[in-house]
Amino acid sequence: MKIYLICLGAILFYETLWFLFAWARGRNDVADIAWGFGFIVVVGVSLTLGDTNAPRGLLVSTLVLLWGARLALHIHARNAKRGEDPRYRQWRESWGRWFVLRSFFQIYILQGTFLVIVAIPIIFVNSSQESSWTILDGVGLSVWLFGFLFEAIGDWQLLRFMRSPANKGKLMTTGLWRYTRHPNYFGEVTLWWGVWLIVCSIPNGWLTLFGPLTITFLILKVSGIPMLEERYAGRADFEAYKKRTSVFLPLPPRERSPS
Repeated sequence: MKIYLICLGAILFYETLWFLFAWARGRNDVADIAWGFGFIVVVGVSLTLGDTNAPRGLLVSTLVLLWGARLALHIHARNAKRGEDPRYRQWRESWGRWFVLRSFFQIYILQGTFLVIVAIPIIFVNSSQESSWTILDGVGLSVWLFGFLFEAIGDWQLLRFMRSPANKGKLMTTGLWRYTRHPNYFGEVTLWWGVWLIVCSIPNGWLTLFGPLTITFLILKVSGIPMLEERYAGRADFEAYKKRTSVFLPLPPRERSPS
């Protein structure tokens, strides 16, 4: 339990630093960059405190490092030449005089808490003794790789689309976005289930189920898909896109009903 509490303390301190940076910059969407890098902090702390250096822990840590760094750098590149994300700008306007306090607790401290819950499999594997490889390691690695590539390709397709002046104001509906309205979210959820499957190779590793369940719940029901789709609700092109395209799981587009 001690290692989990230390990781939580480290992340809350880390999120506080990001809050101060965001306050100075006047934009809270840097919290999205902090998300990916935060898992790298958890990797570093848990590897140091776990002191086992088991091959499985090093594998999981490497996978998380690759994912976290790619995601954070992608979000930084995406937001570099834009104003504050509309979701955060709306909170800035609606929270009024409580904006600073609510930003600290409802964005950064809350994000840090959820981050550590999602990272439970990482902390567990880095504090576990070495054990034999099993088929679950190979299955988990394959699931992680599929999810990682799905998210990375979806992000790359969207970034390329957004950077084209000809697409200004248009909706991304091609590439992986033809099969799911949120390929990046699908990929992220999938790769965390892959990490969990690897950790299941360790005795009692299945108990870290809270990690992938939490990220799945957050993306499907809280801060991922619902908030993003609310932003486009009512647009004719988006409503048509919704009717033919799966919200999460990649599926063939539904054919339009005959007029």
